[in-house]
Amino acid sequence: MSLIVLGTASHVGKSMTVAALCRALYRRGIPVAPFKSQNMSLNSYVTADGSEIGIAQAVQAFAAGIEPEAEMNPILLKPKGDSVSQVVLLGRPYKDVQIRDYYRETDTLLAEAVAAFERLRNRFGNVVIEGAGGAAEVNLYDRDIANIRLARSLRLPIVLVADIERGGVFAQVYGTLALLPEDVRPLVVGVIVNKFRGDPELFAPGVEKLEELTGVPVLGVVPFADIPLPSEDSLSIADKGQRAAACPVRIAVLRLPRISNFTDFELLEEHATVDYVPPGGSLSGYDCIILPGTKNTVEDLTVLNRHGVGEELRLARERGVPIIGICGGYQMLGNRIVDSGIESENPADYPGFGLLDVVTAFTGYHKTTVQVRRRATGPGPILTAMGVVEGYEIHMGETEHGELPEAFAGEGAATPDGLVFGTYMHGLFQNPGAVNALLAHLAGRRGVAFEPVAEAGGGALGAAASYDDLARHFEEHVDMEAILAYFTDATVRRTGA
Repeated sequence: MSLIVLGTASHVGKSMTVAALCRALYRRGIPVAPFKSQNMSLNSYVTADGSEIGIAQAVQAFAAGIEPEAEMNPILLKPKGDSVSQVVLLGRPYKDVQIRDYYRETDTLLAEAVAAFERLRNRFGNVVIEGAGGAAEVNLYDRDIANIRLARSLRLPIVLVADIERGGVFAQVYGTLALLPEDVRPLVVGVIVNKFRGDPELFAPGVEKLEELTGVPVLGVVPFADIPLPSEDSLSIADKGQRAAACPVRIAVLRLPRISNFTDFELLEEHATVDYVPPGGSLSGYDCIILPGTKNTVEDLTVLNRHGVGEELRLARERGVPIIGICGGYQMLGNRIVDSGIESENPADYPGFGLLDVVTAFTGYHKTTVQVRRRATGPGPILTAMGVVEGYEIHMGETEHGELPEAFAGEGAATPDGLVFGTYMHGLFQNPGAVNALLAHLAGRRGVAFEPVAEAGGGALGAAASYDDLARHFEEHVDMEAILAYFTDATVRRTGA
């Protein structure tokens, strides 16, 4: 069978609950696949066949011991601004739409999602399904293909996840259940109270009260756990606190309005002080500045220019501060961006920051999505120390780098001293070798000690130890026997484990 995990709101821990369930089943030898019919996120991942899906479903797939694929997230919405999103359908760009126009395709997209789910269930037997946002958005019931309409189509058991950390957990659970449609409410078989801080035993009277009020069993109270797994979306940036990094190096990542794939920097966050600096925030005093990916290079470049970021970058360059551009950030570091109306509604030439002698052109609705493995070939103390790195490209536009040396074999560009470079490679700093190369240089300039990052094995998204820790933590605090009743292992042989 299969199970649906819905939430009382966004950011309650649905994604990690699904990942934990997938890992717990995997550890028991039970084949399982994750599924989210519709995801809205700018943190995405490229599968082996070049399909683009939400990064949370990639994490869940690795937790399940299988390779990510498009069916696990058949519809991905990537907001571009002004109520416009790019729709990625079964891993490929479909169209840019105004949200009001998107809802006109609800029936068609729901059919695509259900068909994708059935393909996964036929192959794996068991599927753990993640909803989106809050389940009880009553104004959206007629078009909610991630929660209510999907639940009506599949008629599967539902577990409701609530977040006690922000308070109001009784209203969350009771209100959500009360507002669910009468034909969906009976499908809810249990509640998980998530992100508890303190002794869960102290909440035992609360569990009894919840069960008394709702008539639904509480399957567990899961304490907050800081387990290093990639963040799903931009809501996670606000939760990033300062870690006591062993290395006092300070790195600024520009917090672009449409920042994408900031999971690129989560390994750096574990070993240095990484601040997400908003446009207009000071960039002085940092050892390195990174311009990350964005869903709309032109619009975010316009915002940065409005706040005088270009001048701050030029001053940092004069001080010898390394400046790195990833994907859209790479495009911004160039001389010009020529947009034929793909990134913005107004075709025009836009001046970049001019720190790299490159030009980017957006000439067609084509997206490059590919996994890559490249050797760093660029000059300077950072690139020459990186060696071979792995990552993935997700971008529109093509960049010509003229006479500049490539940063990596066949891709990217670097200044002759290698202290400014750009690349389309997401996941670069998920490679310990790349992190060590950067931090060793920055620590050396500061005159402080640096302990190299150990090779983790399995990659940042596939670190087995983190998934096992997550599963053990979940199993310790949840009634697994009750949950296992909704799954079977008498199905297809596990693949990709």
